[in-house]
Amino acid sequence: MASASTASATAPPAVTAARRSRSRTVPTWVWALPPVAVLGLVFLYPLGLVVQESLAPGAYADVFASASFRDALVTTVWLAVGATVGCLVLGFVLALIVAFVPFPGAKAVSRFIDVFLSFPSFLITLALLFVYGTVGMANGLWTGATGAAEGPFRFLTTPWGVLLAEITYFTPFVMRPLLAAFSQLDTAQLEVASSLGARPARIVRKVILPEALPALAAGGSLVLVMCLNEFGIVLFTGAKGVTTLPMLVYSKAILESDYAAACVVAVVNVAISVGLYAVYRGVSRRAGA
Repeated sequence: MASASTASATAPPAVTAARRSRSRTVPTWVWALPPVAVLGLVFLYPLGLVVQESLAPGAYADVFASASFRDALVTTVWLAVGATVGCLVLGFVLALIVAFVPFPGAKAVSRFIDVFLSFPSFLITLALLFVYGTVGMANGLWTGATGAAEGPFRFLTTPWGVLLAEITYFTPFVMRPLLAAFSQLDTAQLEVASSLGARPARIVRKVILPEALPALAAGGSLVLVMCLNEFGIVLFTGAKGVTTLPMLVYSKAILESDYAAACVVAVVNVAISVGLYAVYRGVSRRAGA
């Protein structure tokens, strides 16, 4: 082994270049063929079939003219925007507490956030149903204490219940990049601001918030994209009258067997998601994520 490496090191430059050229006889684009083929078979081909089915005569005109599509689009947008705003506010406050307020178990909480990100969304919805459902713990305690026939907590099957479930589930997706940004914050700036008499609220507004804006933008963009495509939370809450674009796809395809309309809604949903994902990647790149 030593003699071979020595011979290679002492070989003339022309011989070394010839060896390298022989080792590069396979074009680099050949190595890209297997992943591209898998991607095309698993993702692009089914997506192409969806787009092809959506091009049925009059499909787009019928869907765009229907009130159900317009209502689903409005519901999807306002739920996604509302959940994103709630996640940004709650995530920023909680990340501030975890990062800058010393308390026992702060590291455990930070690690739990990473674990929480792996939970399926329907699991959080089921937990909320156990607590605030019609026969959940909160209503059970109320009826047991007052003797009433039913409890007062019935918001979980309304749009506000869906909003609460989405904020509960997606807030850690905002906290994770914020905690990473806070860990890189120079604590000397906070000490100087505090020594000059700045109150905590002013320190947060003038020192911490400007440093956290890129992470907030990246986390908020990601949450917005995921909320637009959320299906499990809406389905498991059983919210009446809450139909989002993913729910409309399910309704058209499974319940009505109108596959052309379902594909049209799916294409619209994918187009919106891809556009927002491009925004998210641009923001994440600027934030250094």
